[in-house]
Order: sequence, then C-alpha cells, then structure tokens
Amino acid sequence: MLLLLTVPAQGLPDDPVSDLAEAIQATNIGPWDYVIAAAIFLGSLLVARLVRWAIERAIARTRTDDFLGNLFGRIGAYIVATFGLIYALDWLEVAIGPLLGALGIAGIALAFALQDILENFVAGIILQVRRPFTTGDEIESLGYEGTVTAVDARSVTIRTPDGETVRLPSASVIKDPIINHTTHGLRRTTVDVGVAYGTDLALATSVAAAAAADVDGVLESPAAEALVHSFGESSIDLAVRFWHEPSIAELWRTRNEVAQAVDVAFRSHDIEIPFPQRVLYSGDTSKDDSNDGAATAN
Repeated sequence: MLLLLTVPAQGLPDDPVSDLAEAIQATNIGPWDYVIAAAIFLGSLLVARLVRWAIERAIARTRTDDFLGNLFGRIGAYIVATFGLIYALDWLEVAIGPLLGALGIAGIALAFALQDILENFVAGIILQVRRPFTTGDEIESLGYEGTVTAVDARSVTIRTPDGETVRLPSASVIKDPIINHTTHGLRRTTVDVGVAYGTDLALATSVAAAAAADVDGVLESPAAEALVHSFGESSIDLAVRFWHEPSIAELWRTRNEVAQAVDVAFRSHDIEIPFPQRVLYSGDTSKDDSNDGAATAN
C-alpha cells in the first residue's frame, strides 16, 4: 500500500525574503508617525555628532595623534545612530528581528569579501595602541626606510630619502620587524677603513678615532672609537664607530665627513691605506732556478 504523507503549509520553513517583506510592512501608520520617526532618527544623528566630538576631545587630551580619537569617535557615533534608527523603525511598527537577521547575513558575506581590508583595519588599530612608532619617526620596515608621515586605518605612509611616498599595508607592517631609528634619540654608524700590514695599529686606531671625534655632528658621548675589525687579504681592517642624531640625512652627512677626515689624518701621519694586492705565479719556478744555475756554471 502506498502511503502519501502531506505536510501542512504552515509547517514549512518561512522564506527569509518573505519575512523581510512582512517586517517592513507598516499597519495603522499615519503621516505623523513618519514625521516622529524621522525626528527620532535626525535627533539620534545630532546626538551621534555630539558623542563623537566628546570622545575625540577626551582622547586628544591623552594622545598626540588623532587616529584613535577619530576611530572611537566614529564607532560611538555609529552606535548612537544605529540605536536611533532601530527606535525609529520600531515606532513605525517594523519588525526588527527579521530585518536584523537579513542584515546579519549580508554583513557576514561582506566580511568574507573584505577580509583583507578588515585585517589591515585591525592591524592599524593595534599599531596605534602599541605605538611602535609615531608620525615623524624614521623607521625601516618591509625593506623600506623613511619618515612616517601618516598612520591611518589601513596603511602606514612613509617618505623615503629619495622623496618617494610609500604606503605600507598595516597588516604587513605588524608582521614584519620594525626598526625605529628615532626612539633613543641617537644612532651609531660605522665606517670601515683598511691599513697596510706592518702599520702601528695603536697609532692608527687613535688617529682614526680622533679624526672622527672632530667632525661636526659626531656626539662627544658616547665617544667615537676605532677598533681592529679583521685581517683582510691586503689590509688590516679597522671599524670607526661614532654616534650622531638619528635622521637619515645626518647619517649620510656625518659618514661622508668622517671618511674624509680619517683619510686626511692618515695621510698626515703617513699611514697607508693599501690597494688590493694579488701575487701571480706563472710556470714552475724550481725549473727556472735550475736553468739559471746551469747557465752560470757554464
């Protein structure tokens, strides 16, 4: 026997689109209700602006940058405006539950589509909270070096010494090592120089250190120093190390002037900076020596 089972129509799951359509159908709503709902929403927008202003001003008292103030101010304003919209819709007897459900599903889909943007947004917030650098600091990250000009919700903008503007994604910056040259207020640079074998190393190091210390911009403390670095193929290599202000421009200037000062000082003390040398052997030297001896005997 074949049994046919029937399911009542009311037992079928509801259509989300139909629920959403039913949610926005207003009943027993007069013109004044729309006016009041509009007034509620406009009032919430006004309160949202006041909340944003108050949050930005409160954060500005404790921080030098405006990013977090703008961010949290906007979040607070959005929350107030959202509650105002919900209350206005409720006044119009709109069913909020199905509407929020549909918006939630759309929000999840949008989050998946914009996950890279959201990742950079969260990373930008973390950078502002942790503050490994601020606007005006000179940093190195992702292979780029320059001055931080802006930090927003998605990227870190730096200006390189070559005058180029580079935008680094916040998510990539937070994952990569960050070198901040400005934090400690000073920076050390090394100039390598070689002296010939047989040179008085004590004299060479003292002359090099004194020459570096006399350069304008080299800090007195910590003092400049010259140390024997290694024994090369053609020279004994010295490392002249000195401290200066952390800017990239100051690094290039002081390094250039220290190199010139060391060269002048070595010349005045007859300290040789040797050229690379190579010794080449051609043929069998022992056979040549025996031939020379035989020729002499004859």
